[in-house]
Amino acid sequence: MPTKILVVEDNWDFREILTSILRPVGYEVVEAMAAPEGIEKALAESPNLIIMDLGLPGMDGIEATAALKRNPQTAAIPVIAYTIWSEDFKAKAMEAGVAEFLPKTTSPQILRAVIGRLL
Repeated sequence: MPTKILVVEDNWDFREILTSILRPVGYEVVEAMAAPEGIEKALAESPNLIIMDLGLPGMDGIEATAALKRNPQTAAIPVIAYTIWSEDFKAKAMEAGVAEFLPKTTSPQILRAVIGRLL
């Protein structure tokens, strides 16, 4: 059974980039375009890891991560913040339960290494 990664990203281009980085190395990718959908899919799909954009419409990724961490069913799933938001938001994201804070300029090799470390 392949390792399942939930990508919560409202930008189609970034979802495609992440999918193109993850699927060729054997990860199963589940996609969500907004925080509420991401929370629903986390509950339904039980991913091994979540990559969460922070700049989501409505509920942002920090709020969504905090909601996931409050739920016993999803609390143990590592969350990577993958964002264009500045490092100024890193402390707030980590406080919400994010395991790693990565800018969207992170290379595919570093992203895969961080995922490997968290899994």
